[in-house]
Amino acid sequence: LSELDAVRLRLVSDPEEENLWNEHVERYHPLGYKKPFGYWARYFIESGGHWLGCILLSGAAKALTARDRWIGWNDRQRLANLPWVLNNSRFLIFPWIEVANLASHALGQLARRVGDDWQARWGYRPLLLETFVESARFAGTCYRAANWTCVGQTQGRGKLGDHRLGQVPVKTVWAYPLAKDVRVRRWQ
Repeated sequence: LSELDAVRLRLVSDPEEENLWNEHVERYHPLGYKKPFGYWARYFIESGGHWLGCILLSGAAKALTARDRWIGWNDRQRLANLPWVLNNSRFLIFPWIEVANLASHALGQLARRVGDDWQARWGYRPLLLETFVESARFAGTCYRAANWTCVGQTQGRGKLGDHRLGQVPVKTVWAYPLAKDVRVRRWQ
């Protein structure tokens, strides 16, 4: 990491670059590209004029038991406060890039700047980042190294909440508070 030019995140806003971002994620991310729902922001991870990876933030999961318990939300609070949570729905370091600590460094930059970016783009500051890591394939090491907190696991039901367990892989849920009082604040 120290041998690279400064690594930075760049918010993608140009339609042509959005298409390139989408193509890279479709080609190289294990889940491919899906159009984000709600508010969203795409970032390129860059160094020395080269793209190293991609990050996508979008709307939070509607119901996530591990996150909701960790925060202390009841159903009413969850429904009222989901806009304050952003989902790191795609995180990709390109397969040909092998730089130790790059992923956690990029996540650290994301945590430091997303509040300002979101405020400028959408008019409010988020309070929490969340993400899912497929437990059978990944350990979440870069999230742990970037000081994210493991808050539990999904139940393998998918977005639609189908009660046939095992329909989708179980994932570890990670959270990163963007405000110190996320777990003790008086939610709506």
